[in-house]
Amino acid sequence: MTHGDPNPPAPSGDGDESGRPAPGGRRVFTFASDFAAGRAVQNEILDEVRRNGYAGNCFFAINLALEEALTNAIRHGNRLDPNKKVHVEARVTPRRVEITVQDEGPGFDRKNIPDPTAEENLEKCSGRGILLIEAYMSSVKWDRGGRRLRMVKKNEPADGSAKA
Repeated sequence: MTHGDPNPPAPSGDGDESGRPAPGGRRVFTFASDFAAGRAVQNEILDEVRRNGYAGNCFFAINLALEEALTNAIRHGNRLDPNKKVHVEARVTPRRVEITVQDEGPGFDRKNIPDPTAEENLEKCSGRGILLIEAYMSSVKWDRGGRRLRMVKKNEPADGSAKA
C-alpha cells in the first residue's frame, strides 16, 4: 500500500479532513491508523461510487482495491501506529474513479515485493493485496517511495461494451 512521507502535508487542497467535497468533486479524508476508521472512509467513497452508476465487476474492483489499499496503509505502511495518519483523496465521476491513498510509513520498493504467484509464496496468508490492486484497477501508480498509491478505475457498462 502507500506509505506516506514521515510528515506529509495535509491532503492537498481545499476540503477539510472529514471527507466533505472539495473543489473539482474531490473528497479528502485524513484518519488515524485504525481499521474501523478506514472502513468508514471506504464506505463513504463506495456510496459515492454507487451514486455515480458503478455496478457489477467495476464496483467489485473498486471495493476490493480500496479495501486492500487502506489495509496496507494502516498495517504495513503505518504499522498500526495510531499516531500516524492515512490520507485519502477520492474523485468520482460517472466515467472514472481516482483514489489516492498515502500513509506516513517508511515506504517500500515495489520491485522488491515478492511475487505471490511464485511457488514458494502460494501458501502464504498475505502478500496478494498489491497484485489484486494492480489486476483490478485501470491504472496504478506508486510514488513517494512507495508511500503513496494513485489508482484509477474507468467505468464500464455491466455488459462489457465500451462507453462512448
